[in-house]
Amino acid sequence: MKSEIEYCLDYKFKNPMLLERALTRKAFANEQGQRGIASVDQEIFCTLGDAVLKTVLIDLLIRNGVTTPDMITRRKIELEREENLAAIGRKIKIGAFIRLGKGEEKHNASEQPYVLAETLEAIIGAVFLDGGYNIAEERIKVWFNDLY
Repeated sequence: MKSEIEYCLDYKFKNPMLLERALTRKAFANEQGQRGIASVDQEIFCTLGDAVLKTVLIDLLIRNGVTTPDMITRRKIELEREENLAAIGRKIKIGAFIRLGKGEEKHNASEQPYVLAETLEAIIGAVFLDGGYNIAEERIKVWFNDLY
């Protein structure tokens, strides 16, 4: 059975711990650690998700007729702008599921573009690790459908 966030993502994780990590901000993980509770943050997944996203976007651009390296680079940069990633994060409603530190909660960080963008990249990384490249590519195509 899919959790609420998995419905939003339209993806059921085989390993739900990957999703939990993708949703865990560094401040939350640090606070948990101070309480003696093991918690791992999303940072590495952000890096992985960013790389997967770049690969998929370049492939999509080439398949959609973008033919020069310069144009591919410009379009890719435009597509992966923080504002676009945040808009996708809002559209698929990930903000309510982000595990924030207390200070971040006070400042409504789950609504901040950089938090939504980083979390979306972390989710992409988690989907890649859980389901492989083809599944991650499929989700990215759906999420970016209106942009490319």
